Amino acid sequence: MLEIVVNGREMYDENTQLFISIKDTVLHLEHSLLSISKWESKWHKPFIPTSKDEERSHEEQIDYVKCMTIDHNIDPAVYYCLSNKNILDINEYINNPMTATTVRDMPNMPLRREIVTSEVIYFWMVNYGIPFECEKWHLNRLIMLIKVCSAKNNPKKMNNKDIVAQNRKINEARKKALGTRG
Repeated sequence: MLEIVVNGREMYDENTQLFISIKDTVLHLEHSLLSISKWESKWHKPFIPTSKDEERSHEEQIDYVKCMTIDHNIDPAVYYCLSNKNILDINEYINNPMTATTVRDMPNMPLRREIVTSEVIYFWMVNYGIPFECEKWHLNRLIMLIKVCSAKNNPKKMNNKDIVAQNRKINEARKKALGTRG
């Protein structure tokens, strides 16, 4: 969970033509599958981009911060008081891997050449028996768990050349240990 402080200020509301005062507010944010699901249900497009060129509009970014907020009864005007530092902190939190685990890319690994939406991630959870409580985990941690499940369920198969090389190494080690020539 990320906790940020949004400094209050006075703003002009063009609809009511009045100045409004925004108080300092503490926001508690979670970058999770649940947050993404809320965002995608509003914007009707995948949150996870299919290419590096896709960027979200400022309005879409602010709305995602709203979806990430786990606090209740937050004044909607607070989100328009986010500072550049707040945005940097939020982006750093979103991009944090939240795990020490790494998995080599494999051809049949999830997240390859596929449009990934919240429903696809929920499918992977069901497919690997991951409980729905994990929808509240940091998204990167959940994705890593899915990658681990995929890697463990589909171990990389060795080609004949690799098998022969591995057997040769094993035989050489055995010959050396036993002091024989073969």
